[in-house]
Amino acid sequence: MSETRRILLKLTYDGSGFCGWQKQHHQHSIQATLERAIKRMTGQDRQLVCSGRTDSGVHATSQYAHFDYEGRMSPEQIVKALNRLLDHDIRVLEARNISLEFHARYQAYERSYKYLLAKDIVPFQRLYMGYMVNQRLFLTKLAELSVPLLGKHDFSSFAQPNPEIPNRVCDLKNIRITEYETHFEFIITADRFLHNMVRRIVGTLANCCTKNLDPGTIAKVLAEAHPKQTLVVPAPPGGLYLIDVKYPPEYFEPRG
Repeated sequence: MSETRRILLKLTYDGSGFCGWQKQHHQHSIQATLERAIKRMTGQDRQLVCSGRTDSGVHATSQYAHFDYEGRMSPEQIVKALNRLLDHDIRVLEARNISLEFHARYQAYERSYKYLLAKDIVPFQRLYMGYMVNQRLFLTKLAELSVPLLGKHDFSSFAQPNPEIPNRVCDLKNIRITEYETHFEFIITADRFLHNMVRRIVGTLANCCTKNLDPGTIAKVLAEAHPKQTLVVPAPPGGLYLIDVKYPPEYFEPRG
């Protein structure tokens, strides 16, 4: 009998047709789709644990998830086998053997998201860029408004309430905003994110910019640490992408 190995998958997916990562009854989820493929490949029921759940309509270019596997297939063979079993809206980019002590969620120490906020409605991009009506956005103003969010804070004001997560403190390490001809791009990096946090940060920055409010307003909303804030609005899910997750190198074994 083969010994148990922990396999770490690197994934990319188009979240448009899914209810999100997490399995839900009678809905089409990324987790359930991948777990069905793993069962067909191995004959084993295995739970897939990801670095962080993405919501309905949210995409990923660099999601990670692990499962335990008993078999002789190499990581390269696992990639090929899973991709043959999956539709083209999910691709396995890489598989690797990982320490049995490794946990895709708990060992992640940094995550980065990208948000694309369109300047106008483009029908063919509506699933891949967010759009907010009546917005008046200026790059310099957006950058100024983002400054109070940097650092370690209680981000309760920028997340859905969840009593199961008592620790609401996140260390927001970087917000980089770039303007393009058709859209604004937000790259946001933190040690962890709360539910809806990135979308609410982007939506609130856009809302405060449109209302020509000052950075002190953002600081006040943040300091109140309460989820019910009239200025806090979530940007649409389609513009959001999980683009990077970082792990300590000591958990990784040589590829094989």
